[in-house]
Amino acid sequence: MRALEASLRRRFRVVETDVEIGGRTLSLLHPASAEELINEEDFDRDERLPYWAELWPSARVLATQVAAMEGRGRRLVELGCGSGLVSTSAVLAGFDVTATDYYEDATRFARVNAWRNAAVEIQGVMVDWRSMPEELGTFDVVLASDVLYERPYGALVADAIAQVLSDDGFAVVADPGRVGREPFIEALAGQGLRIRSQYDVAFVDGPIRQTITCIEVIQDRDAAHR
Repeated sequence: MRALEASLRRRFRVVETDVEIGGRTLSLLHPASAEELINEEDFDRDERLPYWAELWPSARVLATQVAAMEGRGRRLVELGCGSGLVSTSAVLAGFDVTATDYYEDATRFARVNAWRNAAVEIQGVMVDWRSMPEELGTFDVVLASDVLYERPYGALVADAIAQVLSDDGFAVVADPGRVGREPFIEALAGQGLRIRSQYDVAFVDGPIRQTITCIEVIQDRDAAHR
């Protein structure tokens, strides 16, 4: 893992940010600037932008939620892991973690950060929500933070959750009010999913003030009988 971290430090201008999560101080290695990573060819191909490089408030809120859970070795996957704050928190909570992202470099940072903070090597998988790999399998817990920033992503995220969520599992999507939230909620029923709970969390960090909505989703057992 040291070799992977050294490789990332050579390829990127990086910074280390300390984040307080659940009474712990996590040190996150991540790119210093998302703007420096914008690739015009990626954008022209599928409007891909390197949102993963930022430490978003939604990720901090979701990481705090996960820190209070008891993993007990249960399988957990993060959709859109970014630099791995949520995945790292999940490892420390005792989950067996798989970090996924559309950018392979994001999964590399997530793996490094899990190792730096928990001395655990997690699995990192590059995933396109439009073509979820079957070999991922299913998970007891599915997490995603700030992934609904475009309207089409609402249906894609709902479909991705439906494909990887175990029958008795649950998913949590943390969202600051992106345009894809309503399309996501509307798409759940068609995927055999329903909202079990929804609650708001106030995020304050200096001048940054946001309300993060956490949407907890489970399989709709009654859907098959309708």
